[in-house]
Amino acid sequence: MGRYVVRRLLQMVPVFVGATLLIFLMVNVMGDPIAGLCGERACDPATAAQLKREFGLDKPLWQQYLTYMGNIFTGDFGTAFNGQPVTELMATAFPVTIRLTIVAILFEIVIGISLGVVTGVHRGRPVDTGVLLATLVVISVPTFVTGLLLQLLLGVQWHWIQPSVSQQAAFGELIVPGLVLAAVSLAYVTRLTRTSIAENKRSDYVRTAIAKGLPRRRVVTRHLLRNSLIPVVTFIGADIGALMGGAIVTERIFNIHGVGYQLYQGILRQNTQTVVGFVTVLVLVFLLVNLLVDLLYAVLDPRIRYA
Repeated sequence: MGRYVVRRLLQMVPVFVGATLLIFLMVNVMGDPIAGLCGERACDPATAAQLKREFGLDKPLWQQYLTYMGNIFTGDFGTAFNGQPVTELMATAFPVTIRLTIVAILFEIVIGISLGVVTGVHRGRPVDTGVLLATLVVISVPTFVTGLLLQLLLGVQWHWIQPSVSQQAAFGELIVPGLVLAAVSLAYVTRLTRTSIAENKRSDYVRTAIAKGLPRRRVVTRHLLRNSLIPVVTFIGADIGALMGGAIVTERIFNIHGVGYQLYQGILRQNTQTVVGFVTVLVLVFLLVNLLVDLLYAVLDPRIRYA
């Protein structure tokens, strides 16, 4: 196991370098960041040259990337165009998005897997058909429609929640935004769990456990569910990074100042330092979560061993 972890960590290095290089190149071709910094009125040549020297934009692109990567290892993610260090923006944005992601993942695990088990065990029955139709509707409706509809009904008309989340963004305020963020993924988790349960239900080990006289609940929870969760865990693991980076729509609807909000502002203002810094951290989150998911396989299925 130790050798496998070390090997995977070493494999992450070229992946991290390649991903950050691609992001750096893509962000730097979005446009002239100095023009975005000056606003509608163009900067005079002297001011533009001074700003380029101040932010290191007068150097070749490859040299900018090497300087940026060198600064990362010292904890310096650069400075936003408003003069605020990017690490300060991260310190305020990431805790909010992490709380929102935790709420969304809990919805996926609790509701998605539970519905998937029920429909997989009772495949072909009315409850199965009803859940399949409901998940199809959820997948078909865009996130911004779901978010605006819940905000209008629950926040504006019925006054059950606040239409927008406060700056503190406590867990209680993030329940509805978390449900909106997790809605599509929850539907996919339900369908994926249902398919995996239905396939494994016909396996020999399930029939053997039933023939031994084990209670139905124990067969489902101890044997069937455990062996059916591997594809579900893979999806949820990949979805953690996707939820953190793809919460732009949800955070805009509910006025949540998280990672999605900062990325939106950075792209809108062509603030390359902010965008590259946040995406770099998201790349690290993706890599670490994928490693944890691979290690979790051995816990779910004892037949899986890592040399």
